[in-house]
This record gives sequence, structure tokens and C-alpha cells, in this order.
Amino acid sequence: MGLEAGATAAWLYNGLRKRGLAAICIDPRRLRALTKTMPIKNDRNDARAIAGCLRVGWFSIVHVKSDESQEIRMLLCNRRTLQTKQIDIENEIRGTLRFRHQARRSHNLGLRARSRADREHASPGGHGETDADRPSGSSTACAVLHKMMLDMVRKDETCRQLMTIPGVGAITAVTYLTTIDDPARFERSRDVGAHLGLTPKKYASGEVDRNSGISKCGDVAMRSTPYQASLALLTRSTKNSGIRAWGLAVAKRRGFRRTVVAVARKLAIVMHRVWADGTEYHWESKAATAN
Repeated sequence: MGLEAGATAAWLYNGLRKRGLAAICIDPRRLRALTKTMPIKNDRNDARAIAGCLRVGWFSIVHVKSDESQEIRMLLCNRRTLQTKQIDIENEIRGTLRFRHQARRSHNLGLRARSRADREHASPGGHGETDADRPSGSSTACAVLHKMMLDMVRKDETCRQLMTIPGVGAITAVTYLTTIDDPARFERSRDVGAHLGLTPKKYASGEVDRNSGISKCGDVAMRSTPYQASLALLTRSTKNSGIRAWGLAVAKRRGFRRTVVAVARKLAIVMHRVWADGTEYHWESKAATAN
């Protein structure tokens, strides 16, 4: 049975699997080219297209994450949403206060009158006080979610193993854990870089053969997390390691921006190898810098 990846695909997949049915979740990007040729698109024709793809084998299987990984991922998404909204509210209040300060110093009577009206409107009990109180509430909620996430990381053995890698913290470890979900999905560790969209795109046709930027396939949150870890490793880390030494050597040849992406891909590969082997990272090991 073939299911198109979507919002309810995981629920349907798990339910069919529990009932002993052979169900798979397929990539909808392969179906898009087929459904575009249909003059009439409806659910019946979509089901016929999925059956045709399964019959000829023209599909890619999408991994459905476990319920535990999805719950942790939901916690991370909620934390990131609250953190983003908190920053937006703080920036909005900071901009408002800066405008009022400039208006107070202005000699324009219209601006001064407007600033006075704004100050009166933001008096205790008014609308301004309620807006100012919002960041404290979002900060508290974000701190609660952050503590819940840290408690999960402390209890998880895999996260503690991943955090032995330089530049990998709690956020990077738990995000990687929920994204990969099962290290046995990849036959080779280097395939993780392509899965996360950290490998360059290639166009070869006739006499044209060129490489461009990274493909940016896969999970956006997971791709940005090792990028931030790579940036912190290269700029803020004070302890020498094989990955950092390799990255600094690449920076001398290719530039800093490409080096950050290359080190991010290296971190993703090393994290998969550490997880698959069940070992910890050895800081002085030369194998850590191998491709």
C-alpha cells in the first residue's frame, strides 16, 4: 500500500502497520510530474497515479519517524516558535522606545505632541503596559520548554555521545537525533551530508559540467543547526580538535564561507558514525578528519 507523504501520513502509516499491512510512504515530488499530465485532478486519479508508480517502481520511500522522535521534534518546534516570537516582540518594543526617545528630543511640535500622547497611552493600566509584559510571559514559556529539552538530553545516552563531538551541544544533538531517527537508514555515513542538503548541486549535459551551491534538500532546521555548530567551532572554540584543524586548513584554500558549510557536513558525518558505532569522539584521533 502506497501513501503520499503529508500531514496525516505518519498517522495512517502507523495504523496500517499495526494491522499487519505492508504500507510504505512515498515522496510526493515524484508524483508531481505524473499528476501534472492529468486533465482532471481528484482523489481517485491521485490514487490511480500512486498505484501506477508502485507498479513500475518509480517512487522513493520516505522514512516515517517514530512517535518518540515526533514528540521531541514538536517540543523543539514549539521552543523555536516561542523564541522567535520573543525576539520579534523585544525588537518591536525596542524600536518603539527608540522612536519615542527621538520624538522627545525633536523640536517639531507635532512629533512632541504625538510622543506625549504615546506616553499617556502607555501609562499604568493602559495598552502599553500589557505589551511590555508580553516578553516576560514568552520568556517563561520558552525557559520551561528549554528545561524540558535539556532533561531529555541528560537522560538519552545517544545525545550524550553526540555531545562529545566538538561544537555539538544539546540543541544540535537532539535535533540530529529526531531528524535521522535511525542510523541504519544510511549505508554510508557520507550519505547523511547529501540527505541534509549540504552537498553541492551538479549540472552535466553535453559539454557543460559545473557545480553550484549546496542543494538545500531535506530538513531546513537540521541543516541550519550543524551550520551554527560549525560556525561556533571555527570562531569560538578554544580547544584544538581534528575537525577544527581540518576546517582551518580548508579556510586558507577555499575561504571562510565555504569552510563553514564543509565543516557542517563533516560534523553531520561524524555524528552519524559515532551514533552508529555507539562510541564517543576521540579528540586526538586522526580518523576524525577522514572523509
